[in-house]
Amino acid sequence: MTVSHVINEHRHVKESTRAKVLATIDDLGYRVNVAARNLRTGRTDTIGFAVPEVDRPYWGQLGAAIVAASERHGLRVVIEQTGRRRDEELNALSMSRNRLYDGLILSTVGLGPADGDLLKVDYPVVILGERIFGGPVDHVAMPNVAAARAATEHLIQRGCRRIVIVEGSFTGEVDVSSLRLEGYRQALRQAKLPFSSDLLVNCDVLSMRAGADAVRGLMSRGVDFDGVFCVTDTTAIGVLRGLADLGVDVPRQVKVIGFDDVAEAAFTVPSLSSVDPGIQEIAEKAVDLLVGRISGRLPAGTHEEFVTDYKIVARESTAA
Repeated sequence: MTVSHVINEHRHVKESTRAKVLATIDDLGYRVNVAARNLRTGRTDTIGFAVPEVDRPYWGQLGAAIVAASERHGLRVVIEQTGRRRDEELNALSMSRNRLYDGLILSTVGLGPADGDLLKVDYPVVILGERIFGGPVDHVAMPNVAAARAATEHLIQRGCRRIVIVEGSFTGEVDVSSLRLEGYRQALRQAKLPFSSDLLVNCDVLSMRAGADAVRGLMSRGVDFDGVFCVTDTTAIGVLRGLADLGVDVPRQVKVIGFDDVAEAAFTVPSLSSVDPGIQEIAEKAVDLLVGRISGRLPAGTHEEFVTDYKIVARESTAA
């Protein structure tokens, strides 16, 4: 019993006794039988985090924040990649119990509003993203429209009048790109600035290469622009490279702002202005909700919709 108390970190064991038990454990090379303990407690102390892509700075940064927040609750995190595919998101949902997760944080891209009932599983789930509001589980999102509008207004306040938006391929569905496009257009309407199709660049993949190709295409077509709003920092970094290759001075000739405020944004040349959507807040809230469901602290049959705050981080790429 004393050994059990020490292993499970019960506080009422005397420090001298704890030291003796730990020393003996070390001498014997004893290891806890985690599988047996899990069978007894019904818990694995492991959660899943299913993301569209693991090779994007935003998801890496968010993943690190979720791991750190989970560690504070004594939880491990297993990260899965869904490839932005509906079938893989459904697979993450259906297989999580078999993989012995206590709960799942799922970023939805393929699943949409009509798929809400598919989230009704027999273990705790928190979803991230913009595709499913009002679903049967807890949801953490960011204010995409308001934040994109603020980013565009930032360019307008710095003197930009012909502002390009580089966004994802339009599908007719509500997603990150469509919401950020709406915020961009709201800012232009409020400022009575023109919007035309030549200022809209759709990318099949929001990558650095796509960003660089976007500005090369704009320049080759003779499009007149003095500002660029990219719906992700990844594409914005590519835009900076493309403009540099073309000899365009940023920020004197063209100002550029991204979205996500990834760590790399502070180290580009020039450093990239961006929208900080509250990555730390997203991670902490998602983990807190999941822990609340796992522990039973949050009442069954309820769910929360949480939207983070944001701020504009002004750097060299939009300097006056």
